[in-house]
Amino acid sequence: MSCALLAGAPALADGSGGSDDPTGKRDLHPQHTSGGERGWLAPRKTSGARTAVPRRSDGVARSVVPGVTFTEWTQTDERGPIRAHLLAIDLEAPGVRLDYADPGAVRGTATVPQILARDKAVAGVNGDFYDIGSTGAPLGIGKDLQRGIIHGRVSGWNNAFYLDARGVPQIGDLPMRFGVPGHTGIKISGINQPIVPADSVGVYTAAWGKNAGFTVTEGQTKGIRVVQLLKGKVVGIYPRLKAGKPIKGQLLIGRGAGARMLKELKLGQRVKGVRSRVVGDPRMVITGDKLLVDEGLNNAKNDTVMHPRTAVGIDRDTGEVLLLVVDGRSSASRGYTMVEMADLMMTLGADEALNLDGGGSSTMVIRVAGGARRVVNTPSDGFLRHVSNALEVTYKAPTK
Repeated sequence: MSCALLAGAPALADGSGGSDDPTGKRDLHPQHTSGGERGWLAPRKTSGARTAVPRRSDGVARSVVPGVTFTEWTQTDERGPIRAHLLAIDLEAPGVRLDYADPGAVRGTATVPQILARDKAVAGVNGDFYDIGSTGAPLGIGKDLQRGIIHGRVSGWNNAFYLDARGVPQIGDLPMRFGVPGHTGIKISGINQPIVPADSVGVYTAAWGKNAGFTVTEGQTKGIRVVQLLKGKVVGIYPRLKAGKPIKGQLLIGRGAGARMLKELKLGQRVKGVRSRVVGDPRMVITGDKLLVDEGLNNAKNDTVMHPRTAVGIDRDTGEVLLLVVDGRSSASRGYTMVEMADLMMTLGADEALNLDGGGSSTMVIRVAGGARRVVNTPSDGFLRHVSNALEVTYKAPTK
């Protein structure tokens, strides 16, 4: 690692990736971070070997609550130093539970400590990539243990960490299915998603927050049809979207061919409303982008761009869920490439692992003595970024 790199003048690489936006107007599919920040270029390794990573026992560990252990450590290799932070969660421990968490609205954003405080969580990390700088909405699926499906899409951003129908942690692709009973010609692309894709229909509910107007149609104002369903009935049909108003019932928004699909719904008509489900009916879901580890194998490709990283993994031998944050973009911690993050997850015992949002979003919080929640890593922005959601750990002490 060069002295210039450690001094804060690194070589930079563009952290943005391709787009899931068919118009190309908005990049909602960043390769590394929601903000599309430029990452540090990883120096070429002279040895040609992958970075050695420590055993979990090499770090300083502490118990957060029974069944939840926090460990952190530092290490240095030829690419430079990193600082890592790990939460190991035993879901078999009495009173320990993992859940989806958000600020209270899909469009809302807040810091990770603020999000975790809503459910009095004892620990957690930032979650999904999100539409930063615009709607603030997460890109993929969110399903809460109590509230059910909050947002999601048919496909395109569905790599997920989830608790299956039996409550067992899993990582993999989760498609969604939507339907309007009695109206098979209406094809729904998603619920409470950042944009309605061209020529499709999206549905928005009160969970979305206030109407975002034509932001969800990417500024398209012609060829739009809006149908409002309330208490099993079509109560409104509009050619326009008014921003700032709360959503009552379900708001179906069609673009192009999607607008034409909605013409079969007439004012006053009885309609049961949009039905949504995640395939397999998991209890809880939060999505990310790349599968870092798949069936015990390193699935990552990028070994050139270093960023702060957040990931979730599953150790099948112990049954533990592993939440990992690696700091980056500083002289104290350079950040990791995707390949290095996958290697570290495998060394820690993960048989599957999923990359969550990184960069300035990467945040880990634990409850400390006295009940306060403390950020234990060093976010690269120099302050706590407002994010769309989080993966939280809650605890209820068993009664004796």
